[in-house]
Amino acid sequence: MIVGGSNGWNMQLLHLQDFSGTKMARISIPFLGCFFLAICFCSSMAEAQGYVVYKDPRRPVGARIKNLLARMTLEEKIGQMLQIERANATAQVMKDYFIGSVLSGGGSVPAQKASPEQWVDMVNEIQKGALATRLGIPMIYGIDAVHGHNNVYKATIFPHNVGLGVTRDPDLLKRIGAATALEVRATGIPYAFAPCIAVCRDPRWGRCYESYSEDPKIVKMMTEIIPGLQGDIPANSTKGVPYVGGKDKVAACAKHYVGDGGTVKGINENNTIVTQHELYSIHMPAYYDSIIKGVTTVMASYSSLNGMKMHANHKMLTGFLKNKLHFRGFVISDWQGIDKITYPPHANYTYSVQASILAGVDMVMGPYNYPEFINELTNLVKKNVIPMSRIDDAVKRILRVKFSMGLFETPLADNSLANEVGSKEHRELAREAVRKSLVLLQNGKSAAAGPLLPLPKKVPKILVAGSHADNLGYQCGGWTIEWQGLGGNDLTAGTTILNAIKATVDRSTQVVFNENPDPAFVKSNDFSYAIVVVGEQPYAETNGDNLNLTLPEPGPSTINNVCGAVKCVVVVVSGRPLVIEPYLASMDALVAAWLPGSEGQGVADTLFGDYGFSGKLARTWFKRVDQLPMNVGDQHYDPLFPFGFGLTTKPSRQSS
Repeated sequence: MIVGGSNGWNMQLLHLQDFSGTKMARISIPFLGCFFLAICFCSSMAEAQGYVVYKDPRRPVGARIKNLLARMTLEEKIGQMLQIERANATAQVMKDYFIGSVLSGGGSVPAQKASPEQWVDMVNEIQKGALATRLGIPMIYGIDAVHGHNNVYKATIFPHNVGLGVTRDPDLLKRIGAATALEVRATGIPYAFAPCIAVCRDPRWGRCYESYSEDPKIVKMMTEIIPGLQGDIPANSTKGVPYVGGKDKVAACAKHYVGDGGTVKGINENNTIVTQHELYSIHMPAYYDSIIKGVTTVMASYSSLNGMKMHANHKMLTGFLKNKLHFRGFVISDWQGIDKITYPPHANYTYSVQASILAGVDMVMGPYNYPEFINELTNLVKKNVIPMSRIDDAVKRILRVKFSMGLFETPLADNSLANEVGSKEHRELAREAVRKSLVLLQNGKSAAAGPLLPLPKKVPKILVAGSHADNLGYQCGGWTIEWQGLGGNDLTAGTTILNAIKATVDRSTQVVFNENPDPAFVKSNDFSYAIVVVGEQPYAETNGDNLNLTLPEPGPSTINNVCGAVKCVVVVVSGRPLVIEPYLASMDALVAAWLPGSEGQGVADTLFGDYGFSGKLARTWFKRVDQLPMNVGDQHYDPLFPFGFGLTTKPSRQSS
């Protein structure tokens, strides 16, 4: 290398040594300065020629975040902190407001019965708007995939969590997570708002079916769905760092932080009044495990904790979740969650923005009023009410997730996974989950009478009755195609319990379906036995809050009309235990099927003995609502069927 010389430098020479002490070269101090200037010049030239640090996947995530953050204006940063509804997310809006994320609310779809290809096209069009911004930061699209990819036509609908908790099978949950991730990715979406790790302590709560159990140990066990959704974290992974393991995996979301399942009287979004011991021993354990497993995001709860709205709770969001548990993903609000910090909602939006962002909410699910949020947050930062350091922290967390999941390298989806939606393999997995989630609560009116189940497949004639026997929407429940769910059989693809029964019995067996027969019809037909399928109609969130928990009509009428005249098994399709004691004496057998989803064949598999019953209650089955809340371990514990109860049967060999 030629140094110094004709430019008249005053040469001061240094010896450079290698690590062994050997002299290697003599270079002047002025030269070193020029050398580093040259490096900077070359770096600038490289960027001018297209190389940008944050776009280089070979660089560490931290370096990429730092490089990108330094380039961003306040407007671009605040845009990253927003998640808006699909219906508003035109390519122009994405570009003009620098929007960082988009979601589908419950039932928000590109078209009725849209194909995976239509979903991919929609997501890509929105993404192109984000990529057209100055810095080309990709948006992240999220959706409620809470029991399979439940907004999507012909997707596999798995049992709701209330049933999955019964299985106590973490490996099953991991496989369900992996299958769900494939179906979500097949539609171009990389982010699922799941799992719900609420510990439902009162079945009057309208979201109790989204909870695996009243027992935190079971809920903690079921967090194995997270590595199913996201992939197994690398062995050397730092605790709290988000992880998504490839194009067939999705970012997950542990929700709703924290205490959502413990509200007074089970009223949705209400106040959870607990001691510190109860908080950390009942409602928090599943979050510990979720963070250890690399969960990417955490959603704040609408509810309050001892009077403090969780969306404004700095102690819990920042002090505990981020600082104590070292969570390094991002905290997202629930749908218009910051609006509900005040009552009535949105009464003082400036305060809602200030309180939530300072508390530690990083991304705001503001589906509709995004210009207002941008203006409010911009003003609060410019007035130094919210420091730039808090904005930078939020954006770093969002970018960390996007870099970690490879979104910058592969922002656009393709149709290569389209066949995964509702695949035979996934439906078989859901069918397995149904079988394992069923709980046999009664089998025979008395010991002398002997058991009714498993049912014989070959008999002259059987009756199938009840509002839920031939209703795919009812057996799937809420959060299926529409937010509140639907009735009927036209909502998606699947097998009703009636059709499953017909497919299982011997070909010579006549199956008669009458939804609500009168006693005379039952008595006059000489049925060998009857299967009565009754339960709750679909609901979600506050619409499901229920202070009486009675079995809805015509369920009781059907039970009385049928079971008074012929041997019967009653199958209850519901999101929680219901008041069933008044009807027990008339039944020969009782099965809790929860909300089994699209694969009703799993119910018939077990009723007819192809597989044995194995499920054990993960929720206490109460006698009367005036006992509630009543959970295992309580001092005054007098249930109809206790936590952990479940009769078993062995598979029977029958031809069909």
